[in-house]
Amino acid sequence: KGGRIPTGTLITSPMAARDQPAIIRLNPTQYAHILDNNTNVTRVLIGPRTQARQEHEIKVFGPEEMVLVPPRHYCIVQNPVKRNDKGEVLADKNDQVLLAYGEEEIRTEGPPFPLYPGELIKLAPTSLSIVPPQTALRLEAIRDLDDKGTHRSAGDEWLFLGPGTYIPRVEVRVKDTIKATIVQPGTALRLQARQEMKDSAGTVRQAGEEWLMRKTGAYMPGVFEVIVATVKPIVLTERRAIHLRALRTFTDEYGVQRRAGEEWLLTIKDCETHIQDVHEEVVNAALEIIALSRAHYCVIQNPWDDQGKPQMGRQELRRGEASFFLRPGEELVSGRIFDVVVLGPDEALLLRASQPFKDGDKDRTPGDRWTVVGPCEYVPPVEVEVVKRYKAIPLDETEGIYVRNIKTGAIEMVIGRTYLLGPDEELWEKPLSEDVDVLLSAPQNDSKGVKLSEISPDAKSRPRDKARDRTRVVTFRTPHNSAVQVYDFRKKASRVVWGPGLVMLGPDEQFTILTLSGGKPKKQNQIKALSLSLGPDFMTDIVVVETSDHARLQIQLSYNWRFDVGNRTVEDASKIFQVPDFVGDACKAIASRVRAAVAASSFDDFHRNSADIIRSAVFGKDEHGHVRDVFSFPSNKLVITNIDIQSVEPVDQRTKDALSYSVQQAIEITTKSQEASARHDAERKAQEAVGLLERQKLKDQIEAEKARRALLELQAESSAVQSMGSAKAEARARAEAAQIEMQAELEQAKLRAQAQKIQSESGLEETRMRQEAELAFLGRKNELEITRAREMAEIEREKFKEQVAAIGQDAIIKIAQAGPEMQVCEPGARVVSF
Repeated sequence: KGGRIPTGTLITSPMAARDQPAIIRLNPTQYAHILDNNTNVTRVLIGPRTQARQEHEIKVFGPEEMVLVPPRHYCIVQNPVKRNDKGEVLADKNDQVLLAYGEEEIRTEGPPFPLYPGELIKLAPTSLSIVPPQTALRLEAIRDLDDKGTHRSAGDEWLFLGPGTYIPRVEVRVKDTIKATIVQPGTALRLQARQEMKDSAGTVRQAGEEWLMRKTGAYMPGVFEVIVATVKPIVLTERRAIHLRALRTFTDEYGVQRRAGEEWLLTIKDCETHIQDVHEEVVNAALEIIALSRAHYCVIQNPWDDQGKPQMGRQELRRGEASFFLRPGEELVSGRIFDVVVLGPDEALLLRASQPFKDGDKDRTPGDRWTVVGPCEYVPPVEVEVVKRYKAIPLDETEGIYVRNIKTGAIEMVIGRTYLLGPDEELWEKPLSEDVDVLLSAPQNDSKGVKLSEISPDAKSRPRDKARDRTRVVTFRTPHNSAVQVYDFRKKASRVVWGPGLVMLGPDEQFTILTLSGGKPKKQNQIKALSLSLGPDFMTDIVVVETSDHARLQIQLSYNWRFDVGNRTVEDASKIFQVPDFVGDACKAIASRVRAAVAASSFDDFHRNSADIIRSAVFGKDEHGHVRDVFSFPSNKLVITNIDIQSVEPVDQRTKDALSYSVQQAIEITTKSQEASARHDAERKAQEAVGLLERQKLKDQIEAEKARRALLELQAESSAVQSMGSAKAEARARAEAAQIEMQAELEQAKLRAQAQKIQSESGLEETRMRQEAELAFLGRKNELEITRAREMAEIEREKFKEQVAAIGQDAIIKIAQAGPEMQVCEPGARVVSF
C-alpha cells in the first residue's frame, strides 16, 4: 500500500521455523517479531537481548535495525501504535498491540525505535524543510486542529513565514512555496484578492478586487493575495505624454478625483514616470508631441478651452513656433501639419469664406471669393477654405487661353501676355469635335490632309484630355500656299486665313473640315483636312472607257491642278470653299469628258492617238482649232493645267490577250531583225580583225630584225670596251701597288724614328725625375735634421728653465755667494765664478 516493509527475514512456514536457531541474539539497536503459535500474538523483542526460542514461538521478522531519525529529520509511520498519555504502548487483553489503522504519525529526532507488527514506514527519515528569509509556505488544514492556541478548521489556509524550520503535521498539507517579490523603485505590484480579506495596510478587500503595492522593497503576498503582474513605469519625456481613461470613479495617485470614462493627459510637467493604476486604462502610451516651426501651422478639431473643457465642433488655428500635445478628443484636421503658404510673385490663392468673419477691415460672408496675390506668406484662418493655388500663365504672342467669368458667363481670349486669373474667373475648356482633335494631333497634318486609313485606332480611342490642353487657345499653322476657313457661330460669319499663317480659334469659332475623295479610282470621304492646298499639285485617277468597237480600256490619268487666286481677295476666299470635295468633282467632270471622247473612237485609232484624243476632250479647242492650255472650274476657281496618261490597259481579257499577242509578235520581229544585223556586223568586224592581225605580225617582224642588228652592234662595242678596260685596269693596279708599297716603307721609317725619339725622351725624363727625387729627399732630410736640432735646443732650454725655476732664484743667489766665502784659496789661485 505504498509503505515500506521491514527488510528482515519474514518466516511463516512451519517447516522454515524448524530450521530457525533456538537462540535469538539482538544487538542494542536491533529488534525482532516473535509469533506465539499458542495465542497467535506477535510480540516485539528489543535488544540488547539474548533469548531462547520456545517450541511454540516462531521468529517471523528480524533481527532488524531500529529506525533512527537523525537530528533535524523526520519520518512518517503508517498505522502507528496507540499510546496513552504517558506515551506507553497500548495492548489488548491478549497483549496484542493496538494500531491506529489508516492513520499516520510523524516522528522527529530521538532514540531509535522499533516498528511494531503492522506499522509501516511511509516516508524514510527526511530532513526538515528550512524556510529561508523572504520565503513562506502556504499551508492548508486537512482536518480541524489546534495550532499553538489557534483553532484551525479543515480548509483553512495560512502562511509559515521564514526564516525558520517547518515541522510537518499530519493535519496540515503544504500547498506551495511563496517567495517574496522585490518591488523595484519606480515599479509596483498588481495584487488581487481571492476572497474577502485585509491587506498589509489593514484595508478590507473584496473578492476579485485589485490594487497596487507601490512600497519599495521585498513584499510577501498574503495567503489570499495573488500577484497579477509587475507594473513597470511609463517614462515621460519632453516629447512624449500618456493618454489615460478612468475605468471607474476614483482618486488617482496625484490626489485628483477622476470620474468613470474621464480622459486626461499626463506630461513631464506632472511627473517623470507614471505607474498605471488598476482603475486606469492607457489609451496611448506614446503620444508624441506636435512641434510647429515658423513655416508650419495646423488646425485643431474639438479644442479644449482654458477651463479644460472640450469645445466640440469648433476648430482652432495654431501656428509655429509652438509645441503641444493633443488632448483627449482633439485631433488634427486632415490628420497632418500644413506648410505655411509661401506665394511667389507670379502665384495667387483663391479663397472662399465658409463662415462669417472679419478679415481686417472687411466683413466676409459665407460664399465670398477673393484672391491673395504674392509675394507673401499666408495662413488661412479656420473660416476660410482654400479653393486652389495657381500661377500666372505666361503667354507668347502665338499662345493664348480661354477665360470665363463665372458671374456673367462671358468668355474671352487672352493672347500674348502673362495673365493671372481673378477671383471670378476660371479657365474655360473649348470643345472640339473628334475629327478636329485627330487632325490637330496627327503628325502628317499638312495641306494634303490625313487619309482615314492612316489614322490608327489608338488615336481615336485615347482620352481626348491627354491629346491637348483644352484651356489653351487652339492654334493651327496654315501651311505655305494653302488656306484655312474658320466659322464663327455667334457672328454667323466665316473667315479665311491664307498660308503661311497662324490660325487662333476664338471661343465661338470652329474649323471647316474638308472631306475629299481619295484612292485610285477616286472614292468619297477618304481624306480629311483642315487646310486647302492652292496648288500647283497633281492628282491621279483611274477611268474605265469603252471604244466605238466595244473595247473596254482602263486608263490611269494624272492631272496637274491649281486654284486661280492671284490677289487672294474676299471673293476668292468665298469661292474656293464653295465645293466641299473639289477633288471628286473635278475627277468626275474630267472622266465624263474622257469617256465621251473615247466612245467616238475605235480601239485602233485610240491606241495610236490616245494623248491627242484625251487632251482635246478635256481642254477643248478654241476657235482656231487648237487645244486649249487649261480647263477651268468657275464655281471654285480650280484650274487643270495638264494631263498625263500613265497607263492604258484593256479591261476585257480577250482583248488584253490579243493585244499582248500582237505586241509579242512585234517584239519577236524586231528581235530577229536586230539579231541578223548584229550577226552581219560581227562577221565584218571579224574579217577586219584578221587583216589587222596579219599586218601587225609583219610590222612586228621588221621591228624584231632592227632590234637584233642593234643588239649585235652593241655587243661588238662592248667587247672592245671590255678588252681596253682590262688592260688599263691591270696597268693601273700595278702602279697603284708600287705606290702603296713605297708609302708603306716611308710610313715605317717615320714610325721607327718616332719610336727612337720617344725612347730617348723617356730616358731623359726618368733621369731628371730621379735627380729631382734625390734632391727633394736630401732637402727634406736636412729640414728634419734642422727641425730636430731646433727642437732639442728648445727642449734643453725648457729643461734648464724648469731646473732654474725648480731651484729658485734665491737659492741660486745663495749658492753663488756661498762659494767664494767657503772657498779657501791658496796664494796665487784663481777664482772662477759662474
